[in-house]
Amino acid sequence: MSELMSTERSGPPPKGPASSGQVRGQAAMTLMELLALHPWPAQYSREKRLEWLWVFDLPGDPASLWRVVSDTSRLNRALGVSEMTFTPRGSELWGAARNGGVAHEWIERPWSWVAGQWLTCTRVYQRGFSKVMYAVHRLERTDTGCRLYLYFGAVPRGPLGGAALRVGFPGLGKGYQRILPAIATGLAQMTPAALSLPAPELRPEADQRLRAVRAQLLEQGLAARSVEKLLDWVKTGDEADLYRIQIRERARAWDLPERELLQVALHATRAGVLSLSWDTICPHCRGVTQENPALGTLRAEVRCEPCAVDFTTAGEHAVEVTFHVHPSIREIAQRVFCSAEPATKDHVRVQVEVASGATLTVRPALPAGRYRMRRRGARHCAYLDLTEAASEELVRFTDEDGRVVRAAPGAAIELHNEAAEDSMFVIENTQWTDFALRPGQLLSLRDFRDLFSEDYVAADVQLAVGEQTLLFTDVVGSTAFYAQRGDPAAFVEIKRHFDEVFAIVAAHGGAAIKTIGDAVMAAFVSPLDAVRAARAIHDAFSPARQDSSIRLRISINTGPCIAVRFNANIDYFGGTVNVAAKLQSLAESWQVAMSESTYLAAGVVDYLREQGAATVALSYTSKALPEPIAVRQWTVYQRLS
Repeated sequence: MSELMSTERSGPPPKGPASSGQVRGQAAMTLMELLALHPWPAQYSREKRLEWLWVFDLPGDPASLWRVVSDTSRLNRALGVSEMTFTPRGSELWGAARNGGVAHEWIERPWSWVAGQWLTCTRVYQRGFSKVMYAVHRLERTDTGCRLYLYFGAVPRGPLGGAALRVGFPGLGKGYQRILPAIATGLAQMTPAALSLPAPELRPEADQRLRAVRAQLLEQGLAARSVEKLLDWVKTGDEADLYRIQIRERARAWDLPERELLQVALHATRAGVLSLSWDTICPHCRGVTQENPALGTLRAEVRCEPCAVDFTTAGEHAVEVTFHVHPSIREIAQRVFCSAEPATKDHVRVQVEVASGATLTVRPALPAGRYRMRRRGARHCAYLDLTEAASEELVRFTDEDGRVVRAAPGAAIELHNEAAEDSMFVIENTQWTDFALRPGQLLSLRDFRDLFSEDYVAADVQLAVGEQTLLFTDVVGSTAFYAQRGDPAAFVEIKRHFDEVFAIVAAHGGAAIKTIGDAVMAAFVSPLDAVRAARAIHDAFSPARQDSSIRLRISINTGPCIAVRFNANIDYFGGTVNVAAKLQSLAESWQVAMSESTYLAAGVVDYLREQGAATVALSYTSKALPEPIAVRQWTVYQRLS
């Protein structure tokens, strides 16, 4: 590690190239060279300031170290920096903290960054030791690993403020010197040990409660490995990880089946160890705009104040389901030690402010895929398609609505600001994280419907549940069946058949949504699970069965749905549901009529091949539909002559 400290200086640094992402030689940049790449905001550049620059040569690569360096909240916590609070005030984000016994308050200006390469942060103080603080973190690859530049500059607020800054910042540098090598050697962990804090000891009554729930869940037959892992984590986990628990992310981190861990989490919630949260997510910043403790408290329309965006819960990614530790076990508040904007907006790969009339060229390390290009605050956007087939190595940023620009992965992007004011250019991944637990993955799970049967969707809410596979069963010849058996006996047999179908649906990971006369409507997250359940249902009511004369036909369709409130229940609604029901007209006894969207879903064709199934290609037509729907008819058992 080499360290450089510059004392008070005024005036702007020498001008230099406005570019980033270049690999330098082994010689470290000077302070002047670094500020040529990342100059102070123009309005403060001539202020007299104090400056510190620390340079660290570390093992690892910039992409891996970025995950830690960009999470400045967790990093600051490990360094002993004071806790901060952030409050949106209109379009501005205001921060507050106490440092050295003095209250500090500031406007947190939007950060600039190129993911994996550098970030800059500006704070304009209303109270405290500084008038302005400017920080730069920059990563560069070297022959032996990675070089990290940490720059901090501050315009002091009078002599007392300057004296406090001269005392505080060298201590911060020593903290980085202590912790960064340990972090760099622990990058293989999801969270390096140096950034984790041990959990406080549980209160005796909380520990006793946790042990009782552990025994209860194991007695219920839930998977022991998931019970032990989840409850141990609740007891000993870092509060920074436990505030907002994403079960799918935990399942992958612990190499556990998602459904198994989700079932445990739901039962633990019912037992009072966890609580559920239905979080509305802004489509722009992808941040949590509201945490709702119950499904029924979700509002139909939501607003993200910092983004000035209104959206509804009918959007595909509008709601995420997370878990919290119940306060009776551990009091875990949301504590932050920095706004850490790049870490909280991981989908944003480039966010750079460019002065009016200026041009900046960046070369972000973006893999092949589709990205959105927009200016911060704008609703319209263009698209950047990075593909190996493209030859363009330099493209110009555009936010012309709907336009598609193609380039090779790793291409340079020219950001030219022709506007009369400074503009923030944003390039973001269009793909949403697959760690998020969506409402449809919960509402189509029998455990949730059984454990939280009192939950409901508000009357005016249309809740997107994503892609679902809807399965309908229907009793063939039900009119003759009722006439032959008589209503009382027929009802008993129909009720018994409902119980069997419900059990088969649940065993295959689905949930029975409702009954319609003598028909069942069920929902599955996985199309393959639905097809397997259809086979199992026909097996249960096969031609060989002697104790029941019920024979069924089944139809299946896959597509997007919304959840609505129907009477007092949660129901699914939309074209996907309607088509699933209509396809029953193409099935008879022991047949399955599935749409092409189900047939072509992952694993279905292979499963049918394993079953030796011969399918017949049909089509469903209706005046209400713009075009015919391709259908595959599968005869599981031949009808008796």
